[in-house]
Amino acid sequence: MTRRLVASGGPWEATAGYSRAVAVGDSCWVAGTTDAGPDGTSLHPGDVAAQATAVFAIIETALGEAGFALDDIVRIRVFVTDITRAGEVMAVQSFVFGSIRPAATMVEVSALIDPSLLIEIEADARRG
Repeated sequence: MTRRLVASGGPWEATAGYSRAVAVGDSCWVAGTTDAGPDGTSLHPGDVAAQATAVFAIIETALGEAGFALDDIVRIRVFVTDITRAGEVMAVQSFVFGSIRPAATMVEVSALIDPSLLIEIEADARRG
């Protein structure tokens, strides 16, 4: 099977040696994704819902480049720095995945790579 690497130009992909997504056969794994701009800070500081919306758009783009779609997502992992804001995140998540309903986990973490980043999301997709 062919291994396809997808880059998004994120600020840490080259320096940390990872891909935004890796597709092999009927499966695709999207790395932890934030809304970090070129300087590594959030494009939507303080707004976890806007960050989540941006993250899902980045994930959708990466999946598309690998030949997948949001409908192919079977699992997501959501990391937030403040679990009391889970409702804001779940509202966005419900809008994006209302009919898809992937398996999902949300956990609070003490910090992400930059203090302005409030959320990071991983996604696994499978066709068929």
